[in-house]
Amino acid sequence: MTSLSFTLHPQLAADTLVVGNLNLCQVLLMNESRYPWFILVPQRAKISEIYQLTNTERAQVWEESDLLSRQLMQLFQADKLNIAALGNLVPQLHIHHIARFKTDAAWPTPVWGKFKPDAYTPAAAEQLIQTMRQALGLELNSPSPA
Repeated sequence: MTSLSFTLHPQLAADTLVVGNLNLCQVLLMNESRYPWFILVPQRAKISEIYQLTNTERAQVWEESDLLSRQLMQLFQADKLNIAALGNLVPQLHIHHIARFKTDAAWPTPVWGKFKPDAYTPAAAEQLIQTMRQALGLELNSPSPA
């Protein structure tokens, strides 16, 4: 269900690692090891707001957000799940899903702009990506991380 003219915003491409593709959204891992932080990006060109999607696409985004949210909470047993679509710096519609813990470095405040990102090691990133691919059922249809 990928739009042929869809291209991931360069800033998202620079800051994330590809987990795989759901029916509508590309799943990304934010390369910030302090938090389990995943991003859903509807694979539609020139979309910056949720209302710009069709009714069917909006429903699909919420289904995929629900799936990702449930898996994050099950895998990480977080204290709270932060979900947000801000887009102030990156206009392409993308929805952050961040598992938060009372013991994390930014708790209880938002994670944005708190610290310089602490990137995953390649091995840790690959392990987390594979874990999430399996949890989301993406083993067979996911691209390898770049």
